[in-house]
Amino acid sequence: MEKEKVESMNKNLGGDKEKMKTKNKTIALEIAVVLCSALLVATLPAAAITNYESGITNYEEAAQEDETLGIYGNANEDDTIDMRDLTYVKLIFFGKKPETELADAKYDGKINPLDFIQIKLIIVGKEKELTLIDSADRIVTVKEPVERIVVFSEALETMRSIKATDRVVGVNKYVIKNKLFFPEFGDYPSVGSVWSPDIEAALALEPDLVFLYATFSVGYCDDIQNKLEAADPGITVLRFDNYRPGDIYVEETKKMGYVLNKVEETEEFLDFYQGYMNTIKERVEELSEEDKKTVYLECWKEWHTATKRAGWGQKLELAGGKNIFAEEPGEYIDVDAEAVIMRNPEIIVWIENKAGGYELDAGDTAVLEGIRDRIMNREVLKHVTAVKNKRVYIITNHIIGGTRNFVGIGYLAKWFYPELFSDLDPKAVHQEYLTRFQGLDIDLDKKGVFVYPEPS
Repeated sequence: MEKEKVESMNKNLGGDKEKMKTKNKTIALEIAVVLCSALLVATLPAAAITNYESGITNYEEAAQEDETLGIYGNANEDDTIDMRDLTYVKLIFFGKKPETELADAKYDGKINPLDFIQIKLIIVGKEKELTLIDSADRIVTVKEPVERIVVFSEALETMRSIKATDRVVGVNKYVIKNKLFFPEFGDYPSVGSVWSPDIEAALALEPDLVFLYATFSVGYCDDIQNKLEAADPGITVLRFDNYRPGDIYVEETKKMGYVLNKVEETEEFLDFYQGYMNTIKERVEELSEEDKKTVYLECWKEWHTATKRAGWGQKLELAGGKNIFAEEPGEYIDVDAEAVIMRNPEIIVWIENKAGGYELDAGDTAVLEGIRDRIMNREVLKHVTAVKNKRVYIITNHIIGGTRNFVGIGYLAKWFYPELFSDLDPKAVHQEYLTRFQGLDIDLDKKGVFVYPEPS
């Protein structure tokens, strides 16, 4: 009996020792956090410390015109994560500023010194995990560093722009078929497509990150995501489109840069992209509604068009066009000749989905000329202003659909307002994109047909 008591006492004592060890570890961790926090504060410039103590910081620019970058750690909710966020979250912690949604860098429901450390780690690219909001409005935590990536969507082209394809282990079947634009991926394992996915092949590649579309083929992508996550809970799925124009593309690219630890490369690419797009945006904004050209956009087949809710309709508006069917319900709709005649567009744009591309010799515009001639010769359109003034233009989906749509938007703007955009050179921008950011040996003076007629 006494032996049992002694054993019980020893057991309890051992348990107490373990509790003490745990408690000591907790205290040590808390001390380490406080010391790290103090060290981080000490690294700030003196002026920033003064402002920090007074609750007014010269780093803070919380109310900005730029879109908010949806990554937890972006405490001041601007378009980047930097020392201003570190300062701002400390001001929140000490009750000097109101709490913001993205200030919880660790995404644990608390604002404390652990968030200081997490933000500092994000800034230097050493975080162990990163929580963000993807384009499907999902809060996703990505374990870092990402080592193996499978791409079902159009993310690959943007990944190449930011020099982040080295960890790709599987791609969709269209990438493999497109040997001219994606030559380095011709022998990569195929995971099918979002419409006919090869789930087993994707799982066999043991990815830790998979890219799927956010708003395109949503049902198919939901099904792929559910099957992958059910089979392997260690797989993280991010939903980005990587083809929608303007601000959404910029935000998606920035998030990819943080996830893939390519922030500097992303900044370089976006300087190029936004410099071009902002030139168009700023000049278009100077136009009054009365000065904007009315445009009939036709795609896929005769009398089929896009409203302002469709991607092609949005691209037309970014170029300064006034879509004659913008306000119709739906996205891609059928219309009749009478409706086009009544609205009497000043410009007609046909989006060609098959002809053209990088395979053709430069100057081989016969097919695009033929398409334009057929539109110009429609008897019902002969009195429409666009036809009478010969302002009918053909553009291929290679540069108005997908990731390269920014090139096509430039062509549209130059067609619509030749005097306003006389110095804009979409072909030169296209060439720089191919050479500098895609690493492709394609000379557009020798290969490629994308528009007809070429803007003057």
